[in-house]
Amino acid sequence: TMNFLIYPVVIAAITSVACINSRSASLTTAGERPGGPAIQQGPDGRMLYLKNCRQCHSATGAPSSETKAKYAKIKSLNDSAFMATVPDDSILTVIKKGAGKDMKSFGDRMNNEEILAVLKYVRTLPSKK
Repeated sequence: TMNFLIYPVVIAAITSVACINSRSASLTTAGERPGGPAIQQGPDGRMLYLKNCRQCHSATGAPSSETKAKYAKIKSLNDSAFMATVPDDSILTVIKKGAGKDMKSFGDRMNNEEILAVLKYVRTLPSKK
């Protein structure tokens, strides 16, 4: 009688494992589970840059003449020679904490992942000249 009770449990366990394995197979072959949640992507560095940085650095990374007159120390982010000399950690610090009286801090407006996304986008600006 004991074996009679064990068989349904074993069959249920095998069926569950088979269902899980078939879902895993469809997930890996199809790229995402049908009807499942969309795969989340990281923050959009370009959109964050346009929202937070474009006003001073322009959409291309080259500040306008008016902006340069107002902020004498502003950097051109599409200048490949300049950008080659600036390490990522320096750019991250400036975005997060600001620089001097002109470059305000964005650490209270963006989280670390968003700041990193902006850095990655800013690194593409010299190639967009």
